[in-house]
Amino acid sequence: MKRIVRENALEYEFDFRHEPKLHVSEGESFVIETEDAGSGFVRSVDDTPNIDNFPTRKSTPPKGNPVGGPVFIEGVEPGDLLEVTIEKIIVDDQGFTNIRPGVGPLGDSYKWQSVRGPFVNIIKHQIGPSGTTRDGKGFLNDKISWDLKPMIGTIATAPEREVETSAMGQGPWGGNLDVRDMKEKTKCYLNCYHKGGLLYVGDVHASQGDTEFYGTADETRSEVTLSCKIIKNKRIPFVRLEKEESIVSLYSYRPLENAVEFAIVNLMEWIVTEYGVEEKDAYMHMCLNPEFRVNVYQMVRLGNLEYTVGAEIPKKYLH
Repeated sequence: MKRIVRENALEYEFDFRHEPKLHVSEGESFVIETEDAGSGFVRSVDDTPNIDNFPTRKSTPPKGNPVGGPVFIEGVEPGDLLEVTIEKIIVDDQGFTNIRPGVGPLGDSYKWQSVRGPFVNIIKHQIGPSGTTRDGKGFLNDKISWDLKPMIGTIATAPEREVETSAMGQGPWGGNLDVRDMKEKTKCYLNCYHKGGLLYVGDVHASQGDTEFYGTADETRSEVTLSCKIIKNKRIPFVRLEKEESIVSLYSYRPLENAVEFAIVNLMEWIVTEYGVEEKDAYMHMCLNPEFRVNVYQMVRLGNLEYTVGAEIPKKYLH
């Protein structure tokens, strides 16, 4: 199986001028070995004093969330839509989270002084029933553990004209969205603006809570297996997800209430135009259906990063 090895998965921009690191056919499975969001510099609690002094933090904006790519998908033309199926995510045997002074909502708090940092916590990953970390356990310490839920934090095609950073870039082409539903068996839909699509993937989290509250989830190395399908001559307003039992319309914006409104309206448009739901029924689903959800995936106050939400409805209401 074709792959991008980890040492070659250290791009920090979504740039259409990058030479493709991989060429694949439609439907062909391939692997990207991703580095963690800290570019591999954080491997133990002993790295705590250095978390603001790594070489990647000397740039403006800092280089974060390294991605593997671009991947050139044969047959993609500008104006097509790329359907990316996440087949498998195997994470490393550890990840890290860190708290940094001045970062996060309590970064300068006097009441919560113990969480002002700097502080690094290593999260150990235990193999699960599959024999891999795909379904293992994460151990924050000897008292707290949870099921791992590996997900892709950053996924994008190259934007049409701009060069966007992997840490701050967001748009209809994807970017740093930190969506916990970007997981195995999910299909992600991205607009394509260049021949081959030019797909980038990185910033895998072994687990993450909604909002990624202070900005650093369980950041980890991984091996991600993907495949792509081409939908010709189609454009969508923002990134979409198709899960096994539901569909999710994403949107990134500030303030949060505007992101929520745009995500909901885009979901309505999706189910009306592609599933044949009546407009009034779509509108009332959004207000009355107890299984309709708005997920606040990312609400991190960091630079010009927008907040990412997802409006979700089960497929059973779309038949």
